[in-house]
Amino acid sequence: MLLPGFRCTLRPLSFLHSAQPLAAGRRAMSQYTLTSYLVTPAELNSALQKNVHSKLTTAPKIVPLCASWFLPNDGRDGRETFLAGRIPHSRFFDLDAVKDQHSPYPHMLPSAEDFAEAMGQLGIRRDDSVVVYDSKELGIFSAPRVAWTLGVFGHPNVHVLNNFRKWCEEGYPVESGEPEEYPSVEYPVPKLDKGKAVEFEELREIALEQGKEGAEEVQILDARSLGRWRGTDSEPREGLSSGHIPYSINVPIADLLDPNDKTLLPASDLKAVFESKGVDPSKLIITTCGTGVTAAVIDAALVEAGFPTANKRLYDGSWTEWAQRVSHTDSLIRKTSD
Repeated sequence: MLLPGFRCTLRPLSFLHSAQPLAAGRRAMSQYTLTSYLVTPAELNSALQKNVHSKLTTAPKIVPLCASWFLPNDGRDGRETFLAGRIPHSRFFDLDAVKDQHSPYPHMLPSAEDFAEAMGQLGIRRDDSVVVYDSKELGIFSAPRVAWTLGVFGHPNVHVLNNFRKWCEEGYPVESGEPEEYPSVEYPVPKLDKGKAVEFEELREIALEQGKEGAEEVQILDARSLGRWRGTDSEPREGLSSGHIPYSINVPIADLLDPNDKTLLPASDLKAVFESKGVDPSKLIITTCGTGVTAAVIDAALVEAGFPTANKRLYDGSWTEWAQRVSHTDSLIRKTSD
């Protein structure tokens, strides 16, 4: 069964299976290398048709990775969406499972060991190219966070599909029901690139120094809606104060997406959005949101707009951690009425 309004063409699982011998599969790899971070449905479909789908092969593959996730007050479920309709041969990355299970905050990064175990259980090898995609309903939402997580742990070839809604609208194959099982593999335990993330204590010090003479100016970009950032709308997590980190800039993800198909805007348009908000590519940029998920949408948009990769970090705990940990005496929660 497909969700109401799902217009994709369903085809059997055998549609993309190939009888190419292993040697041919290895030769084909050089023909479908994905070079850009964002990939179009046409590019992904072309690459997938050259995949070798024998479970016996160890040749590198293009792996579609569904990262569907919804806010806790949404009522929809990411895995149910995955079962309802997905790109053939996809695996499902559960943001609510692959995380630090000991943290009180929703989506803190998992340990390197837990990350490696999750990738191995999904049957993803380190030399596979992974294309992460979102739900049809949201277009671009949680996929950049999963792609960012893979990048933080050093997976070499990671991309984001722009997007699954367009994949459906353009008539590419979709399957539903229980997915096929993939044999687990040994994924090497990686090293976390700590330079791509920022922790609470460091960001607190940065926030306390902002505006002081001689302090390094850091730009904090917040992906939440304007009302949540201003403190006029409530947070989706009950009991959590809304508002924003002092000196932060509100960049709602809706400003970065096409209003119709929810694809990420073209690079020139993204650059114009950032320029209109005074974002300076020469300064360190820290992205944040509610739980560290949609902050990665800003991160992906910065990549597409050509901002330096070395000047970007993501606040993993984001507003859920910030609002619970800052001291009232520090005045580190601001509202527009302040």
